[in-house]
Amino acid sequence: MKTNRRCRALLAVSLNLMALLFSTTAFITTHWCEGTQRVPKPSCGKEKKTNCLNYGGNETANETNQNVVHYSWETGDDRFLFRYFHTGIWYSCEENINAAGEKCRSFIDLAPASEKGVLWLSVVSEVLYIMLLVVGFSLMCLELFHSSSVIDGLKLNAFAAVFTVLSGLLGMVAHMMYTQVFQVTVSLGPEDWRPHSWDYGWSF
Repeated sequence: MKTNRRCRALLAVSLNLMALLFSTTAFITTHWCEGTQRVPKPSCGKEKKTNCLNYGGNETANETNQNVVHYSWETGDDRFLFRYFHTGIWYSCEENINAAGEKCRSFIDLAPASEKGVLWLSVVSEVLYIMLLVVGFSLMCLELFHSSSVIDGLKLNAFAAVFTVLSGLLGMVAHMMYTQVFQVTVSLGPEDWRPHSWDYGWSF
């Protein structure tokens, strides 16, 4: 009987630890939402020969003469690049079309002013969600290692369950608030950031 109780407690501690690690990792990553952004192709130059608009003619002369009228036969989506981006609570990172790697900017700065309050509420809810998971994990560890009485173990288990359920509710609310902010930012955010298409990422 005691062995079965200890096995159940060990399983609960393991699952709670996994939830704590996953939630903390998700909180600090930038993969809550991801997709593509449509941006105009830059002009071709000496250093850039691909994924650019080639107007033909003498590139050096065109660069020095500002009065030259440029023509390109590319139309529709051919005039644009589709770059990958991913966004979290803290940062939004997008593929750098002019160099290797990514460039990141603060998602808090990208969000419209009307939604910043909701975004900060989402951040606070996420922090409380993780803190409640820590409390639940601590109570489960107490039950596993320091509870010799069955009654004391059941009390600790009950409190741990309450904190774990509360953390789950807070986490759900935090994700809903973030989703609202992200969708508004997609519509009202900076034009050079607005996604062409997007979906939820693995962190969400």
